[in-house]
Amino acid sequence: ELHLLSGVPMLNTPAAMRGMITAPHHLAAEAGLRILREGGNAVEAMVAAAATIAVVYPHMNAVGGDGFWLIAEPGQAPVGIDAAGCSAGMATPDYYVSAGLGSIPARGPKAALNVGGTIAGWAKALQTTKGKLPLSRILEDAVYYAQNGVPVTQGQEDLTTEKLGELKDVPGFAGQYLVAGQAPKAGMIL
Repeated sequence: ELHLLSGVPMLNTPAAMRGMITAPHHLAAEAGLRILREGGNAVEAMVAAAATIAVVYPHMNAVGGDGFWLIAEPGQAPVGIDAAGCSAGMATPDYYVSAGLGSIPARGPKAALNVGGTIAGWAKALQTTKGKLPLSRILEDAVYYAQNGVPVTQGQEDLTTEKLGELKDVPGFAGQYLVAGQAPKAGMIL
């Protein structure tokens, strides 16, 4: 039997009996799977994975963005959550003109594209289901990696190096994500 996953032929379709989760970083997937195996529901597992990915994969995911949820429980109407933040109140055309800017900067403190809704989306999603686990357990893996560090991936090294010119002077960036002013190397603990 041959199946396709994103256009790539697979010999076997992935299947599991004790839960399955996917994420762009294995530590985030592990965090979500641990929640499922401890009796948590899919929403709790997703929040655990999302919180963990913000820590272990910071060059691609963060808590400052948006979230969009579609939660479907058997026998209930689906719930949609739009956790997109609104535009920052002071991000008006007049503000940017008075600052001498012809457009909104793509990065930095004046790049006020919107106020992130991610965390509010997690809270709303957790409220919609009858979860069993406390928030402290759901966030446990993310907190662990934030406190103890995580190995830098090659992708993080490459992207940080590529964007260094744009990011190095953003307040807080260098102290959090650079080592001696340079992108951390793959395998280093950040």
